[in-house]
Amino acid sequence: MPHPSSPLQIFVRAKKKINDIYQEVEEYVGEALLFLEGSNQGGKLLALTEEMEAVKGPQCKVAGIKEVLARDHMKVAFFGRTSNGKSTVINAMMGDKILPSGIGHTTNCFLQVEGVEGNEPYLTTEGSTEKQSIKGIGQLAHALCNNRLGDSTLVRIHWPKSRCPLLRDDVVLVDSPGIDVSESLDDWIDKHCLDADVFVLVANSESTLMNTEKNFFHKVSSRLSKPNIFILQNRWDMAASEPEFLNEPNTEQSEVRKQHMERTTAFLVDELKVVGSGQAGQRIFFVSAKEALHQRLGEAKGVPVNSAGLPEGFTSRYFEFQDFERKFEECISKTAVITKFDQHTRRGQDHRQVCVEVGHCVGGVMERAAELRSERLRLRDDLWARLDHTEERLHDLTSQMKEKICSIVEDVERRVSNALNEEIRRLSVLVDEFSEPFHPDPLVLTVYKRSLHTHVEAGLGSNLRARLSSALALNIESSQQEMTNRMLSLLGSEKREMAATLLPRREPFEVLYRLNCENLCADFQEDIEFKFSLGLVALVQRLMGKASSRILNSRHKEQVPRSVPMTPMTPSNEPAFPTAQDDWSIISRFAVAAVGSQGTMGLALALGLLFKTVGWRLLVLTGGMYGCLYAYERLTWTNKARERTFKKQYVGHATRKLRLIVDLTSHNCSHQVQQELSGTFARLCRLVDESTSEMQRNVRTLEREAGQLEEAAAAAKKLRNKSHYLASELEVFQQTYLATEE
Repeated sequence: MPHPSSPLQIFVRAKKKINDIYQEVEEYVGEALLFLEGSNQGGKLLALTEEMEAVKGPQCKVAGIKEVLARDHMKVAFFGRTSNGKSTVINAMMGDKILPSGIGHTTNCFLQVEGVEGNEPYLTTEGSTEKQSIKGIGQLAHALCNNRLGDSTLVRIHWPKSRCPLLRDDVVLVDSPGIDVSESLDDWIDKHCLDADVFVLVANSESTLMNTEKNFFHKVSSRLSKPNIFILQNRWDMAASEPEFLNEPNTEQSEVRKQHMERTTAFLVDELKVVGSGQAGQRIFFVSAKEALHQRLGEAKGVPVNSAGLPEGFTSRYFEFQDFERKFEECISKTAVITKFDQHTRRGQDHRQVCVEVGHCVGGVMERAAELRSERLRLRDDLWARLDHTEERLHDLTSQMKEKICSIVEDVERRVSNALNEEIRRLSVLVDEFSEPFHPDPLVLTVYKRSLHTHVEAGLGSNLRARLSSALALNIESSQQEMTNRMLSLLGSEKREMAATLLPRREPFEVLYRLNCENLCADFQEDIEFKFSLGLVALVQRLMGKASSRILNSRHKEQVPRSVPMTPMTPSNEPAFPTAQDDWSIISRFAVAAVGSQGTMGLALALGLLFKTVGWRLLVLTGGMYGCLYAYERLTWTNKARERTFKKQYVGHATRKLRLIVDLTSHNCSHQVQQELSGTFARLCRLVDESTSEMQRNVRTLEREAGQLEEAAAAAKKLRNKSHYLASELEVFQQTYLATEE
């Protein structure tokens, strides 16, 4: 009976081991395939196409081998002539009456006994999975049954493993019909014998081997290379009842035994050539299956053995039956390991190579991942260095550009101020160029002034542009070009193309002066009424004005030092005689008022004094000349004279007003230049900031990719090491279960 140290356990352990190995191989190949497929996602493309195909190929093969291994078992086929006791031998080996047995042709079909989990036995017929009661075995398999099956039909008997230790070790026992009652021997061999590990020929020891038996096994031997055959000389108990055939009673070396041994040995060695002469004795046994079955049924029921009531020679026959079971177990385990697993381990040589190749594939991925990771880290370090250099250069350039922009703005402000002052001094020329019709009528004069404002504003703007625009535009363009070139050196090639659209500008930069003479001179009030130049009021005003001017100039010259600070007039730096101008203006107004108030009395006194002094002729002559001068001036006071006076007054008024906005205009122009240069620099800085932000994003992307590649390399290394482990497992299995058995 099988036990933990039974030879059958070798097959069980080998089957479990090789199933575990192929399970690991299948998982490994699937894991490697998933890894290779995943390594090509996200644009990484770490696995080559040929590597993917090299892993996909063995996946189905390994799954097929696993499926075959799961079905593999140790198969023993029992053959012999009708009523030689094949079913009884199987029942004795299982220790229970499972198969139908009896006198004559009993078994009509193939009966396969295999173990099943559970406590209830059942049977299934060929081509059906329906579970039938075990009690129906007699109706299906007995030759005397009317509803019998064909002789090549297979009935599977599922017997609980708990009730038969032999079935626990993946042993399958196949009972067959008598080979002397069927002509379907070739069909039997093809259908039921090609996958059998051991054949047991149950012969009748009361007769010799028949040609029917020999012919069947000749056919088996022609289909299979050296099949493992055991020959049981059954019913050996009948020989004990014929002592006349025994040379020495109670010995096994009888003439009959010797005869059977010689003939069966010759059959195995000389005819079939499946074993050598020295091994033939280990394949031939003289037993009584019926006695062994009764003994084991009694042991199962707990009936004590009564040696006094046992037939003569029972003990030796029972021991030989047990010896057959032991040799049978050794042979079937050894044979099944070789027949079932050798082909898989030979395939395993290929699959061991597959493991190695898969390991090479994932190893290639590991190497490429490591190389890409090193490249990513190098690019990251280069980007960090470039980013630091860019930020440092940007800081320096920002300081330098700010200083340059301030310098240009100050230069523009100075140039605009000088040019505007120069144009203000030449304002009379510009006003004289205005040639629209002039008339003192208020409505016409309003239109005339509006046109003059426009003419002066346009002329000043045109003159300023002629003086400044080219130089300013050239200076600004050169500054922008320098700024752009220096900033472009901080950008990559793709950003340089974007920056090229900023400068040079499509249109040159032009300063807008915005003088707005109409609003500036809106308070201008012309005085074009006729005034005699030698009138008393004009003379007094002229004399008073010159005198006051001389007095003020003399006093200023005495009080102002050589170096005049250009500071506005404040209480702390007012002149020493602030009231001199006011005093003379009061005197002049008083004199004019005095002359006008005396009227005729004054004139009479003056004429009387002159008459007495120079005579009437001189007075008449002087009066005539004075009258002529008055008449001349009055007659020449035409629209042209009025226009000249108007323009002169306008020039004076506009000059004063324009001088007030020189600083404002120059500052406004410099502000425009500052905005233009600052805007260009800001756009360039924005491009640099975008470039640095992109570099920072690229750095983070490279770090993330380097981390992913590091994980991929680690996973590939783990898979590569696993391939070596699985290859060594297959080699260890072959050395453990196959190399020692050859």
